[in-house]
Amino acid sequence: MAAWPTLIAILALVSLVRSNTDNSDIQALGVLYTSLNSPPQLTNWAPSGGDPCGNSWKGVSCSGSAVTAIQLSGMSLNGTLGYRLSDLASLKTLDLSDNSIHDSIPYQLPQNVTYVNLAKNNFSGNLPYSISQMASLTFLNLSHNSLSQQIGDVFGNLKGLSELDFSFNNFSGSLPNSFSSLSNLTSLYLENNQLSGSVNMLSSLGLNTLNIANNNFSGWIPQEFSKIPNLIIGGNSFTNEAAPPPPPFTPPPPGKPRTTQNNSPPSRNGPEESPTTGEEKKQGMGTGALIGIIVGSVFVALCVVLALVLCLRNTKRKRDDDEVSNGTSDRVDPLAITVEGETNKVAQVQRSETPTANLKPPPIEKVTPERVFGKNGSMKKPKVTMTATSYTVAALQVATNSFSQDSLLGEGSLGRVYKAEFPNAKVLAVKKVDSAAVSLQEEDSFLDAVSNMSRLRHPNIIPLVGYCVEHGQRLLVYEYVGNGTLHEILHFSDETGKRLNWNARVKIALGTARALEYLHEVCAPAVVHRNFKSANILLDDELNAHLSDCGIASLAPNTERQVSTEVVGSFGYSAPEFAMSGIYTAKSDVYSFGVVMLELLTGRMPLDSSRSRTEQSLVRWASPQLHDIDLLSKMVDPALNGMYPAKSLSRFADIIALCVQPEPEFRPPMSEVVQQLVRLVQRASVARRRSGEDLGFSYRAPEHEQFAPESSF
Repeated sequence: MAAWPTLIAILALVSLVRSNTDNSDIQALGVLYTSLNSPPQLTNWAPSGGDPCGNSWKGVSCSGSAVTAIQLSGMSLNGTLGYRLSDLASLKTLDLSDNSIHDSIPYQLPQNVTYVNLAKNNFSGNLPYSISQMASLTFLNLSHNSLSQQIGDVFGNLKGLSELDFSFNNFSGSLPNSFSSLSNLTSLYLENNQLSGSVNMLSSLGLNTLNIANNNFSGWIPQEFSKIPNLIIGGNSFTNEAAPPPPPFTPPPPGKPRTTQNNSPPSRNGPEESPTTGEEKKQGMGTGALIGIIVGSVFVALCVVLALVLCLRNTKRKRDDDEVSNGTSDRVDPLAITVEGETNKVAQVQRSETPTANLKPPPIEKVTPERVFGKNGSMKKPKVTMTATSYTVAALQVATNSFSQDSLLGEGSLGRVYKAEFPNAKVLAVKKVDSAAVSLQEEDSFLDAVSNMSRLRHPNIIPLVGYCVEHGQRLLVYEYVGNGTLHEILHFSDETGKRLNWNARVKIALGTARALEYLHEVCAPAVVHRNFKSANILLDDELNAHLSDCGIASLAPNTERQVSTEVVGSFGYSAPEFAMSGIYTAKSDVYSFGVVMLELLTGRMPLDSSRSRTEQSLVRWASPQLHDIDLLSKMVDPALNGMYPAKSLSRFADIIALCVQPEPEFRPPMSEVVQQLVRLVQRASVARRRSGEDLGFSYRAPEHEQFAPESSF
């Protein structure tokens, strides 16, 4: 009998060992739990450790030691999905629908999953590229979110996908070509988006349900749509209810397969029957066929004559004009617009009032008149000259560990910034631009902005070295400055803050002043920063200042409004004229620079609600005291411990007073600010050579902290 307890314990231990979950699955679920803000409704879940399969975690199903399903629909979850979902190698079902999960969908999703339902959440951004690798996927529902931009061309490998739902989002642009590869798709829901262009690539799919209502689709409705049992297409701009029949007597050129008018392949019921059967060949042609040939020949001859007349007219017009008019007349000139295939020429003459694009849209890869010319007929400008390096999403994903929280450096009004470590030991910073915060309807506008930013070259400006526009993503790659921001060092870092002696603070002010001087007075056209603040000033190991986000304001559709929300509402750097009227100029940058100088002087934040009402606004509290030497000494950052020269402090305060003038016309240009700061440094150097006289207080700077000559600043 004494052996029974031992036997029971052994059996329990064996059972426990068998129920242990794979370690990678445990870690992935722990990151997901933390990213969802550790919701209490997920019973038995833990941020680390635990046994999801053995302890029956809420909504988790397993097969052996592998997690195969996560079903957490309608559980009031918020937060994000984290960055470890791709580690769930055996996951087949992922259902997180009807929650409040936000941010973008992770770049990497479980590769072997078959069922994904993320509907009715608050996801933004675009589709993750990893969808292209999910070959086993049969069901994908991302409806009722805030996904935007053009749908990525990532469906080429999804041969088994049977239901796809992207409805009620903000997708725009044309449908991806790879939709035509979804051979097993039976249900497609795209309603209530901003999609446009043709729907011809859907005509070859054997759909049972298609809902494309309330978009901006145009052109002909493919005839194959009449075979779809459940079809909803209202709220678009289609030409009419069905595509026109093929033009008469227009056989395909020799050696080419027959195509229908909407450029779809032949019927799947088999090849079309030849107009002349074997029996007819034996009996000869009938009278009706002979009459048809004669009428057709006459018609073709008339078309040739008409074409010659139009050609002569165009030749005469060339003598008077420098450039041939391309498609500007009321009638469609069959020789002025290139259309693929000779079979459409007769149809063009017969239907001169019908736009050519509606007859047969050219293949997506070919250059069409609309791509070469703007909508108003003007020639599009050539591709911009790019000095920055083009990166792929995959390369940046690897370098940032799939944009993990561990790589996150900070977050601004236009997106998050991640540390990127490349195999060659190169370290860069990647800003993942939030599509909801910027206006990037066209790739060219983004590339123009990148080209302009990459030309900014100054020792105190962080250079833009790369970019990425792949798969609907917009990313900017900068040089990495690894000692934190001035905001962090001044307000949240005790150890580094101690290094910010008076010399270092003047050095930082001079460096950032020179950066603004370069933007305002050297660059042509001038660049206004629009978001100058201590959080955008990064410091290297020698405490040299490097200004970030230079030129990035050009990406925002409503820069003034965004700066108002980001700066006025949260940080207090905004100039009075901007807060009152929305007017933002280079003089507004000067005001913001004065606020940063006040931070350096006082160690206080521009807005601090924890202080008394009269001291919450730094500018309002400090301005009356800047010219009173006694009050000024009481304003100085206590971290300096009284170690500063009195005259240098007074001149520093005088510069601040000029910069934060309420009226912009009374603020100095940045070149004058730079000159005054340089003179302040020169006078301090002369005073030190006089063995410390006139320095005031008990200031003594160690030798290695003394100011460098003017040329080194």
